[in-house]
Amino acid sequence: MDKCWYFLCMIILIESFKLVDSNRELVITPPLPILPLPKSSQLKWQERELIMFLHFGVNTFTDSEWGTGHESPAIFNPTGLNASQWVEVAVEAGISLMILTAKHHDGFCLWPSKYTDHSVVSSPWRNGHGDVVRDLVTAAEARGVDVGLYLSPWDRHDRRYGKEKQYNEYYLAQLQELLHEYGNVREIWFDGAKGANAPNMSYDFGDWFAMVKELQTSINIFSDAGPDVRWVGNEKGFAGSTSWSTINRTSLSIGNASIVDYLNTGDPKGTDWLPPECDVSIRPGWFWHKSQKPKKLSKLLEIYYNSVGRNCVLLFNVPPNTTGLISETDVQRLREFRNAVDTIFSTNLAENGAIKASSRRGGKDSDFGPENVLDSDHLWTFWAPREEDDEHWLEIKAANEGLRFNVVRIQEAIGLGQRIKRHEIYADGKLVGKGTTVGHKRLHRLGGVVHARSLKVRILESRGVPLVSSFGLHFDPFWHPPHGHSLSNGSRF
Repeated sequence: MDKCWYFLCMIILIESFKLVDSNRELVITPPLPILPLPKSSQLKWQERELIMFLHFGVNTFTDSEWGTGHESPAIFNPTGLNASQWVEVAVEAGISLMILTAKHHDGFCLWPSKYTDHSVVSSPWRNGHGDVVRDLVTAAEARGVDVGLYLSPWDRHDRRYGKEKQYNEYYLAQLQELLHEYGNVREIWFDGAKGANAPNMSYDFGDWFAMVKELQTSINIFSDAGPDVRWVGNEKGFAGSTSWSTINRTSLSIGNASIVDYLNTGDPKGTDWLPPECDVSIRPGWFWHKSQKPKKLSKLLEIYYNSVGRNCVLLFNVPPNTTGLISETDVQRLREFRNAVDTIFSTNLAENGAIKASSRRGGKDSDFGPENVLDSDHLWTFWAPREEDDEHWLEIKAANEGLRFNVVRIQEAIGLGQRIKRHEIYADGKLVGKGTTVGHKRLHRLGGVVHARSLKVRILESRGVPLVSSFGLHFDPFWHPPHGHSLSNGSRF
């Protein structure tokens, strides 16, 4: 009898759960992703936005950009080298990844490689017992900064260069040293740079890349052809005004000058997620030269808007000097740059207004409302409109005092793919800006200061439904356009 009662109670309980479950509304899910998608390591790289290059070696002591390979290691003697100073400069500038030229084209190695004596072991620095790579890794680890390395394929010193099998084995052996003995390396840099008279030989990039991934599972490989990060196609620090993270890797090859335009813009039909990195030096040259000074703040900000503000990561080269320190003039300029970026973007003027959108996926109670574009998560919370709508827009309406800004920031939820193809910006109904792609971040620095009661972003074309993760209005006090003027009450853009 007790057993029958028990089973009866269980049946009633199960049926009641079924009834509750049948009455429960289904939670609205995010839209399907638009392929291709970034890997976790690529997302982390993209969110860094600003990283640092350190060009350092025998060229630092010869006032050269490309060494000959005949330099004596005796000239390398940075008596005051302090990698902790490099790292502190990076941290103060908001940089979380530093890439060192472990070997440049001259073939001189900044670590004691057992495969050559053309390295720090033959220099007077620390009586031949120094290791620049180790110094940087140790200093960076102490401050929570990640490290990357550049190992030049072109080697003007080693006699094996030009002998295909021997040199590829030599290069691969040095890769193994660097990626096995120096802890986690987050980015490795490859390029196809070589002089016109260099011996003709092929690099086994496929084997090199395979070894890199075997030794470092979370690393990003940079080259003209990826496979994780691509060159932007120039050394000015400027991405294309159209900048897709997607591209077709089968159309790319390392050292191919005919593809620079394709690298610069990417491809909306690309089958590979291969975002662009903008490399540029804070000085005219890549290595330190006594006669050179850092670029002006206005130039650095222009580079920032045209790299980070065009869906790229900006790789700033800051070369140590002959003492082994980053020069004070460079330190000061980087400090000014960081302060300027913080001044511009630390305040989002859009937060003072009321935001609305053309529609909301799943209706008013779903998780995809326009309020998501004003929260602190710029990746995984987002506004999503209804898929069946013909037009998509976001609008900020100001409080009584109105809005005063000259920079508009738009960001996409790239974890679900890059989507936006074309958009326009209106202030009080007047066109003040327009563009194509958005990606991780698009910054519009307008032609003058805008005074308006409302700001609307219209998304005119996209791959699938657009997903906007963040939106901002900012004021840049450092921006003085040549013919700048106030844009308000019907002023012409």
